[in-house]
Amino acid sequence: MDAMSVLIAVWAILTTVLAGLLIYRGTLSMHEDDQIFLDSAESHLEQEQRELMVRMNRLRPYVNVLAASSGVLVLAMAGLWVWRAL
Repeated sequence: MDAMSVLIAVWAILTTVLAGLLIYRGTLSMHEDDQIFLDSAESHLEQEQRELMVRMNRLRPYVNVLAASSGVLVLAMAGLWVWRAL
């Protein structure tokens, strides 16, 4: 197995996980409201929005790391391809 095959396999796995996290984050953000006007009877909705924001904020570092890793691997694959062509 050569280096390009390994890079492609790792990139495919990372990008698949990244796509899954982005889809999950998208489904979470569908339930997010920008503004909520609540009275005391609907205070449970405020708690739900806070929990939703905690989940989305917990996902952010993983999405950032996976996106950066995927980008670095694409650049590495392109560099390896150019290096082999020369």
